[in-house]
Amino acid sequence: MDLWWIFWLAMAVLAPLILMEISSAFKLHFKTVSYCVLCLILSALAVPVCLLKNGGRTVDNMRIIRVFVRTMKYFFGLRFEVKGLENFQIDGPCVIISNHQSILDMMGLMEILPDRCVQIAKKELIFAGSVGLITYLGGVIYINRKRTSDAKSIMAAVARAMTDDNLKVWIYPEGTRNNNGDLIPFKKGAFHLALQAQVPIIPVVYSSFTSFYDRRKNHFTGGTIKVEVLPKIDISGLKEEDVSELTEKCFNNMRQVFFRLSGKPLPAGGQGASSK
Repeated sequence: MDLWWIFWLAMAVLAPLILMEISSAFKLHFKTVSYCVLCLILSALAVPVCLLKNGGRTVDNMRIIRVFVRTMKYFFGLRFEVKGLENFQIDGPCVIISNHQSILDMMGLMEILPDRCVQIAKKELIFAGSVGLITYLGGVIYINRKRTSDAKSIMAAVARAMTDDNLKVWIYPEGTRNNNGDLIPFKKGAFHLALQAQVPIIPVVYSSFTSFYDRRKNHFTGGTIKVEVLPKIDISGLKEEDVSELTEKCFNNMRQVFFRLSGKPLPAGGQGASSK
């Protein structure tokens, strides 16, 4: 009987490894599920540490969360090449904007997350088990994207919190995940927030994931992600009527850096920035 247990245990371990070599689709789905399970496990482990260390919901918990999440890159064969971290060294709050490609963005986020920085995320995230709980403890700001009026009132509260509590706020201006090998037009919420709080904007650009992660091609392997933190953009003197031009400028600059980091030529023309 003991030998049968050993046999079935060996099969449970070896079968996924064999199937991953045979089927790229199985490899993609197995690694994606493993990623989600690992997120749940690490979040569950981080929760008691955050509660014991800081007692409840606070941005200071992001330091603890950052330590846990940074271990994930080793499980998936990813490495980061980071440039420009010194641009985070500014006095006072700011709005940080970056491109948004996939569920793997969390690893990239935590790889360079500065102190006293929180993210804005969709409200549904809070119901994602231990992941939802740990994001709550970390001070993540939730918005209901289906109710524009709620989002506007929350942004006003965020602007006050940024200045009162000296917070940096991380936003994905594309508004949704996008792994098509390019950036999609930016929404204007992050730029309105910067003007309302009168704080600078710091763009962050991650290279394309498509060389190692592409759901359309059933592709998920290890790889290198290049990250560049760009110099801050001073918005002093700008007004609400300047938001469209500011959004367009940031989009174009970040798009150029995105293609440079990805080792690809910038396509002729441009997609333009969104007016939303």
